[in-house]
Amino acid sequence: MPRIDAPVSMDLTLEVNGASRALRIDTRTTLLDALREHLRVTGPKKGCDHGQCGACTVLINGERVVSCLSFAVMHAGDRITTIEGLGTPEALHPLQAAFVAHDGFQCGYCTPGQICSAHAMLAEHDRGWPSHATEDVSAETVALTDAEIRERMSGNLCRCAAYPNILAAIKEVRGLA
Repeated sequence: MPRIDAPVSMDLTLEVNGASRALRIDTRTTLLDALREHLRVTGPKKGCDHGQCGACTVLINGERVVSCLSFAVMHAGDRITTIEGLGTPEALHPLQAAFVAHDGFQCGYCTPGQICSAHAMLAEHDRGWPSHATEDVSAETVALTDAEIRERMSGNLCRCAAYPNILAAIKEVRGLA
């Protein structure tokens, strides 16, 4: 059987935080490395590099994705939103403001991923998606209890253990505080 070699690099355009960004990239480059190393978008953090900590969480077409497990070339034409695309220092996104108000961070390393994940998690809840903590998965509405929020955010780890403050920030944004 003849050997078919994949291209080593290719031209790629990514839409990141509303801006079209062109780059030439090795086809094996993760989305996280493309963002951080090639485009200098440093909000997503490289924590474990194995998809286990959530520090690299970004939004792809509104859905949360751990960017260390996704190749950049898979996302041509997708809308990629990082923490930098949710708000600005002058006009914080409500989740960003709530994290500040509730001290939902200590070292801050996980915070961009936590906020992007919380943003998508609230949208998932609004669409009626159940979680492993949902008692009645056939119910039309799912109460956003502390247990629900914790379960839905369980893919984002905080080494400083700011979980009570993260929970409080999410609850404030949802009007549950």
